[in-house]
Amino acid sequence: MEILGNIIKGAIHLKDSLTPEVNPIEAQERVLIHLLETAKATQFGKAYQFERLLESKTIAKDFASTIPYFDYNTISEQWWNKLHQGEQDVTWPGAPSYYALSSGTTGKTSKRIPVTDAMIAAIREAGIQQVTALSNFDLPADFFSKEVMMLGSSTNLTEKENHLEGEISGISASNIPFWFKGYYKPGEDIAKIDDWDTRVATIAKRAKEWDIGALSGIPSWMELMMKAVIDYHNANHIHEIWPNLQVYTSGGVAFGPYEKSFNALLGHSITVIDTYLASEGFIAFQSRPETDAMQLVTNNGIYFEFVPFHPDYIKPDGSLVDQAPSITLKDVALDQDYVLIMSTVSGAWRYLIGDTIAFTNVERAEIKITGRTKFFLNTVGSQLSVNKLDDAIRFLEEEFSTTIPEYTLCAKRFDDGFYHSWYLGSDTLQADGETIAEALDKYLKSANKNYKVARGKALEGVKVHVVRPDVFHDWNGANKKKGGQVKMERVMGEDKFKEWEAFVSA
Repeated sequence: MEILGNIIKGAIHLKDSLTPEVNPIEAQERVLIHLLETAKATQFGKAYQFERLLESKTIAKDFASTIPYFDYNTISEQWWNKLHQGEQDVTWPGAPSYYALSSGTTGKTSKRIPVTDAMIAAIREAGIQQVTALSNFDLPADFFSKEVMMLGSSTNLTEKENHLEGEISGISASNIPFWFKGYYKPGEDIAKIDDWDTRVATIAKRAKEWDIGALSGIPSWMELMMKAVIDYHNANHIHEIWPNLQVYTSGGVAFGPYEKSFNALLGHSITVIDTYLASEGFIAFQSRPETDAMQLVTNNGIYFEFVPFHPDYIKPDGSLVDQAPSITLKDVALDQDYVLIMSTVSGAWRYLIGDTIAFTNVERAEIKITGRTKFFLNTVGSQLSVNKLDDAIRFLEEEFSTTIPEYTLCAKRFDDGFYHSWYLGSDTLQADGETIAEALDKYLKSANKNYKVARGKALEGVKVHVVRPDVFHDWNGANKKKGGQVKMERVMGEDKFKEWEAFVSA
């Protein structure tokens, strides 16, 4: 198998060396023109005069001034609902072959996001780009002959009218290239098992049959799968079952809060590579080991715009005000939080995906996910984004020598005023809530000036409750669905938080 690994590694290096370097700004200009050209005869393209935009000498500027921002609800109500009535050529030529079901992190109701054949091809091409980028990570030749465990949602898609429906990870896995199927685990039969617990139990039972070199999936569910495999085989760590495991490609959420608990399941360190695959498309991936930032996929079916993340531009529901200014890739700045806007080959136009990002390297178009527009904790002026909350969790892990893989919080009104009420998911955190709250409050004051100002005004302090991590997984299972792309809300509104606290109490 080492000979095969050397051949594959050599082929990847050759493809990488023959692939011309992408200029992200020029690539984005070409993508925008391609999108407008392809969709100009659609209902959307006619309504917003794509033909006229294509004649403009300032296409990007006129595109931004002509087309409003859309979140899922607005584009679905105004445009995508026509697809469900049997109409074609609505926001993209023809009709989508798939719909990605996504409840995201904010509710029970599934979104139904069109996934066209063009998007399937774009996701596949972005995956090939990511595989090619593995040549930068100096992995041994034998790695390239090992199998890959992709833990996503079920590939048993639901047939409905003239399309198939499922989560994007299931749709992607059902469309993997033929040459990859020999490496793909747990294999098509197990991947089709709809019940997540049954699927994981089957994986655990058969785990020793496979020579896994890489894992791919959302950290929280990947941890649960590894624990199930370890427990089933009465092992001390996952490397006793899969000794050749060398790479984990994370995705969907920041890996930082899970790093300590994830590493506790390993026998030795492995290479962690971040990816950014959403229901709306393959957005970015980590292309080199010198950084844990991800490179935007700028040449493959998605046109990006960026709105500076400022409270004046964000509505209470997380959507944008109409007057919020957008900029293109050529005008972005380092370390500035932006709301990510996308137009895609699935017929999403100036679409608010709900994530905020920051650039770590403008020339390479490398980013980090910094949070969600709905998870910006600013009820009492504290201005805490998810990346700042994640930093606080890492501080607590170090301060109390523990692991905290899950958390959520709310700016909650008590009799004596507002408090940030935190729930921490941990099996090993021994300190009492008051001690943890005091340490957390002190850290946030020192690390965030806006939080410190808020503490001198309307914010009374911090309250902390520690529960088992299983409670978070059960909450997701009860409110959404286990596994796949399901992620935990980091910040909740007061109404949702009441439901959460009732669930915890029960």
